[in-house]
Amino acid sequence: MPARLSDLPRLLAAPAIAPVWLIAGAEHLLVLEAADRVRARAKALGHLEREVFDADARFDWNELAASGQAMSLFASRRLIDVRLPTGKPGKDGAAALAEWANSPPPDTVLLLTAQEWSKQHEAAWVNAFDRAGVVLPLWPLKPEELPGWIGARFASRGVKATREAVERLAERVEGNLLAAAQEVDKLALLVDGATLDADLLESSVADDARFDAFRLTDAAIGGDAARALRIVAGLQAEGEEAVPLLGWLLTQLRALRRLADAGPRLDQAMRNERIWDSRQAMFRRALKAGDAAHWDRCLVLAARIDRISKGRADGDAWREIQRLVAAIAEPRRAGALLGP
Repeated sequence: MPARLSDLPRLLAAPAIAPVWLIAGAEHLLVLEAADRVRARAKALGHLEREVFDADARFDWNELAASGQAMSLFASRRLIDVRLPTGKPGKDGAAALAEWANSPPPDTVLLLTAQEWSKQHEAAWVNAFDRAGVVLPLWPLKPEELPGWIGARFASRGVKATREAVERLAERVEGNLLAAAQEVDKLALLVDGATLDADLLESSVADDARFDAFRLTDAAIGGDAARALRIVAGLQAEGEEAVPLLGWLLTQLRALRRLADAGPRLDQAMRNERIWDSRQAMFRRALKAGDAAHWDRCLVLAARIDRISKGRADGDAWREIQRLVAAIAEPRRAGALLGP
């Protein structure tokens, strides 16, 4: 049976390491960190000699077989590290990998990593790996799994973080695990033993331009048009790109549009949208000020800005963003900004 990421500590705690490993998935950070843990355990168990193969389309799989038959130069245990980006070894590669897994060389660990994986990748050689060692497919985290992953990462760095702070960071990195990992490591240095709550999170990233987009949407949805427009002007003056900013605006607009249809089920809809408690008041204010038709018009303008920023329509993207932000902040005065 394929292993899960949560199984890795137990698998690596065994007295002997499995002779073959397959770690594969599109989430590169998960693959990289899991493979690093296998390499570290192999080294601790005496696999000091390491050989790396990049198995691209031109790779000769006879090299792998020859390596398996060769004696160690230093009479130590070995780690054979094979990078197979596509996860598809071809006919010759599949045969070579199956043969290796069916009869692993002594004192040798084969670690195969792949950056693409799906059910279509499953084949006879994968089954051979599963019988002989460990197959660890790593699927992208679901949105509801990300806060738990971030919380565990904070805990591993000795940081106590409130649920609200964890959820806020999860919301802001939008599924980008590398960005989340970088922020966790940075915050671990900044908080210096303090409990990380939402306010401390905000103050700790106050000088991070990536988070200006989140402060902008909070100001706009909260009805503070003047502050939101100042942030837009600052981002433009600093040379920020319009497209990433628009991406977050679109995320929040789509959430508002879905919430506008929630009716009496608004509380549940807020939970479904993963809008944390301290932001719900600003969303309720925006929904009271603007109806579904208003948010539809905002989305139309956002689509136009996207076309402008990509050179597919004429206009000034930053000027249109100013119009959009003002319309989000003040729905009742948005007629002149958005049109009928």
